[in-house]
Amino acid sequence: MSILVVLEERDGRVSHISWEAFAAARFLGAALSQPVAAVVMGAQTESLAAEVAAQHPGRVIRLEHALLKPYTPDGFTLALEQLIKSESPTHVLFPHSYQVRDFAPALATRLGEVLISDLVSIGNGPTFTRQLMQGRLNGAYRHTGSGPCLVSVQAGAFRAEPVGVVAAGGAFISTFQPTLEAAQIRTRAGEPFRGSEQTVDLGSAQRIVSVGRGIKEAQNLPMVEELAKALSAELAASRPICDNGWLPMERQVGSSGQTVSPQLYLAVGISGAIQHLVGMKGSQCIVAINKDPEAPIFEVADYGIVGDLFEVVPALTEAVKAAKQ
Repeated sequence: MSILVVLEERDGRVSHISWEAFAAARFLGAALSQPVAAVVMGAQTESLAAEVAAQHPGRVIRLEHALLKPYTPDGFTLALEQLIKSESPTHVLFPHSYQVRDFAPALATRLGEVLISDLVSIGNGPTFTRQLMQGRLNGAYRHTGSGPCLVSVQAGAFRAEPVGVVAAGGAFISTFQPTLEAAQIRTRAGEPFRGSEQTVDLGSAQRIVSVGRGIKEAQNLPMVEELAKALSAELAASRPICDNGWLPMERQVGSSGQTVSPQLYLAVGISGAIQHLVGMKGSQCIVAINKDPEAPIFEVADYGIVGDLFEVVPALTEAVKAAKQ
């Protein structure tokens, strides 16, 4: 028995959210005393397999076929179905990406199973926890089918921490070539979507300074931007700031924005509505600045500063600059 984790490629490398799914697979594997095999997919997967092998001392499976590049839901579904039937894993984990949401439900249907999507934690049993109603409720799910349990992992739910460099020969790499025919691929890929050059990937940021409605007006944003610059952090915001057009929507954190898990998340003037907490609760260290001592943000913060942000932020910025000299 084993666990498979299907990793996704982005710009020629394993995506950050895939490493988070890999961390979830390792957690589950340790709980069930089962080995984990990492799967990379495409027409040529040698470099991806080498990247994974450098971090993963177990098995790496190259699921390779010319019809797997470019991505199509038909190709990925058929190829993974064949691999899963060959490997007979107990669990198959995926990153909860747009691509996975495209093909994984069809894969689950072909296997006669269900997909437990967007999980945020794994409990004893194992049980898989999903959030409902924008994080207001948690639902615990247990797999009862006879086949493999398919699970996708929410971005930020697990930390993508390096395993450590594996010695040469420490990972076993194998190749699985599925049987695919061009007639089975019913869709044709168009030009890939390209976001604007200003698009920010907050999910990969290690430090984030996020600002909320406590900033009062857009003219006060440069004060928070200066703190972010001093910390070499990305600037983010809660939904009201982006809805007002004070910062672009790409910088929104929360259930309707990006999900983040940086080493440091500094919340400035953010009360902590559940819709925002859903997007940043996986941060390693949360620091909150708010004048309301009863603000919900303090319930999840590791460190809290009760005070006027217009006094605290400039003082904190100067302290950071002084410490860097």
